[in-house]
Amino acid sequence: MAVPLDAEDGHRPDYPPKTPPPPKRPVEPPRPEGATAASAVVVRPRLVARIANRRAANWTLENAPWTPAKAARHVVGKLAEWGYRLDAGKEAGITEVTVLLTRAALTDGGRRISLHLADQDHQALILLLSHQSGHTPEDGDLLREVTGRGVVSCGTDTDQEGSGRRRWALIDLGG
Repeated sequence: MAVPLDAEDGHRPDYPPKTPPPPKRPVEPPRPEGATAASAVVVRPRLVARIANRRAANWTLENAPWTPAKAARHVVGKLAEWGYRLDAGKEAGITEVTVLLTRAALTDGGRRISLHLADQDHQALILLLSHQSGHTPEDGDLLREVTGRGVVSCGTDTDQEGSGRRRWALIDLGG
């Protein structure tokens, strides 16, 4: 049998024709015109409760009937450790505020809450996080009750993304 020859060049073509190998990396789509790293949209991080530039302490507490009293002992003990000499009335007020905030955080459900304490300029911030998202904002009953205990300021807010409801009170320690 005769080998077919190319009529024009006089040489035999390869059978089957060779195919190029597949690319090693996927082809990158074309970049949009004028897109640089500097013109990219800056995404801000989610706002979180942050205590900075002051003494602070925090505790993770379980959801149990004894947790409000334990939280109050933590707060009063840490304030004493920081050198605050509280009279009996002021200590009772701090204990009542901490117990009220802790009970409210425990009613959100979940297995744990976080208690945060910070001080600055003879004032103490008591902050409780419930870590249960999806709750509606609280009515004003808790805030009226806490305000009646002699706090400088108090409030609640709800974070739908993660830390749940935050309850806080700012207490004047005298000085």
